[in-house]
Amino acid sequence: MEFAEGVPCWVDAMLPDVEGGKRFYGELFGWTFDEGAGAEYGHYTQALLDGEPVAALAAKPDGRMPTTWTVYLATPDAATAAARVTAAGGQVITEPVPVGPFGTMGLVTDPEGAVFGLWQAGSHHGFGRLREPGAYCWTEVYVRDKSAVDPFYESVFAYGVDDVEVGGDVGGEVGSEEFRIWSPEGAEAGPGTAVGGRAVMSGAVPAEMPAHFLSYFSVADCDATAAAARRLGGRVRTEPFDMRYGRVAVLVDNQGATFGILQD
Repeated sequence: MEFAEGVPCWVDAMLPDVEGGKRFYGELFGWTFDEGAGAEYGHYTQALLDGEPVAALAAKPDGRMPTTWTVYLATPDAATAAARVTAAGGQVITEPVPVGPFGTMGLVTDPEGAVFGLWQAGSHHGFGRLREPGAYCWTEVYVRDKSAVDPFYESVFAYGVDDVEVGGDVGGEVGSEEFRIWSPEGAEAGPGTAVGGRAVMSGAVPAEMPAHFLSYFSVADCDATAAAARRLGGRVRTEPFDMRYGRVAVLVDNQGATFGILQD
């Protein structure tokens, strides 16, 4: 697959126990796993769906690092994109660096501190499957001040935007402001071309919760997947509910990484 600039092209989870993560996600989503990259790449392990790459698990090199899923946005030039991030009020956590022949990776934040990755493809372009059960389907950033964040993403990635009502209360986590969806530069903005979006956290979200991305995986049965996550040692942070685009839930895996599921 080829990914236009600003389009989510990959996700990975940093975990204390990769083997435990393989057991959890292998049963939850039907993933298998490759043998992992060598020590020079931190034994980075790709998750496969029908033999195609859909995500990765990696061991945290430092226990103080968060246990989390990270989404990577495609760019043809990671260094230039990182410079735009800084110019627009974000920060660069990890300067773009080559990852062998696979590509160039950087980690950055938006003005409120939400972390995301930049990926300039080499031999690894990203997802091999999308928007089918067990594969990635969506990402959104949760912020508190949309006036500080919206200009950032629209400047860095030249997104076309559309403000929509999503329906449902998302467990009380989303504020009353409209949800903004992003479409790649040059595409007609709207639900048919959207690749991600911005939500405003409601007052019900604890003040200590930082701005953050939440990435979703497609499932055939939202309720059954939520029940399976519990059985496998995870938690259901937001119980399944219906919204405009399908039935969704927010789950936490058996090590503390949060992700969403969507049954469309």
